[in-house]
Amino acid sequence: MLRKLFPHPVLTLTLTAVWVALMNELSPGHVVFGLILGILIPWITAAYWPDRPRLRAPLKVAAYILIVLYDIVKSNFIVARIVLFMPLSQLRPAWVTVPLDLRSPEAITVLAGTITMTPGTVSADLSACGRAILVHCLHAPDSQGVVNDIKARYESRLKEIFE
Repeated sequence: MLRKLFPHPVLTLTLTAVWVALMNELSPGHVVFGLILGILIPWITAAYWPDRPRLRAPLKVAAYILIVLYDIVKSNFIVARIVLFMPLSQLRPAWVTVPLDLRSPEAITVLAGTITMTPGTVSADLSACGRAILVHCLHAPDSQGVVNDIKARYESRLKEIFE
């Protein structure tokens, strides 16, 4: 019964939290309306999610989010330093191909989003077979170091969470 009412409980909570954040005011009316949206949207769209992703280690999601937030803040300072103070002749932009061990489409999507959210990098393409992702880096004097960082900081954690 609960599974029919709440087909995606995490999505329900996320939609509720996003609604309250968008309203920029914590009031009972906003929370109730957010809950209504959080229940209705997943319920209406449940038929389109036959193979919904399973989180193998849901508690590790919080640690992953903290790592990503830390990296975003740190990268903002690095990119600002590059843009403001690095001479153009020393800038080493690069296209880097990151081979993937991930197989879950959801995990690959989260990885691509994480790379793009981190200033100085953007995920540009996924290979047709889904085994590599193409990343553009603003400054990457060591391409293999970028690959190692992405695999160690993000991919290994996503593999624990999703696979």
